[in-house]
Amino acid sequence: MKLLILNGANLNLQGARDCSVYGRETFDEFIPRLREACPDVEIDYRQSNIEGEIVSALHASVGVYDGVLLNAGGYTHTSVVIRDAIAAISVPVVEIHISNIAAREEFRHTTLIGGVAIGSIVGFGLESYRLGVEYFRLRK
Repeated sequence: MKLLILNGANLNLQGARDCSVYGRETFDEFIPRLREACPDVEIDYRQSNIEGEIVSALHASVGVYDGVLLNAGGYTHTSVVIRDAIAAISVPVVEIHISNIAAREEFRHTTLIGGVAIGSIVGFGLESYRLGVEYFRLRK
């Protein structure tokens, strides 16, 4: 099985930004730990602060990945084009959030991508990604 973890804007600052909300572990630390915990899954990782690059990565996932774990960051609440890209592809996408967006500022309560994702995992820190991988492992 091959999965793509695709992160959006500001997630390159994981471990340094709002540590009380997002934690101190970086993706450079977390991704190898996740790969070690899931040796039967090939996990690729991409991050972009550019909306169009996220859309292009979603388009390019078709025929390459069995699933995408997408944390669109702030684009979750604003991006119709990312929503449309998810709706247009055959690869299943799980929406991921490190924090519980329902317990945060009101503007974060709305997710444009949640309605086209196969599910959402929120609020479990970086372990939200591991839970997403487990979903795909059980699904196969």
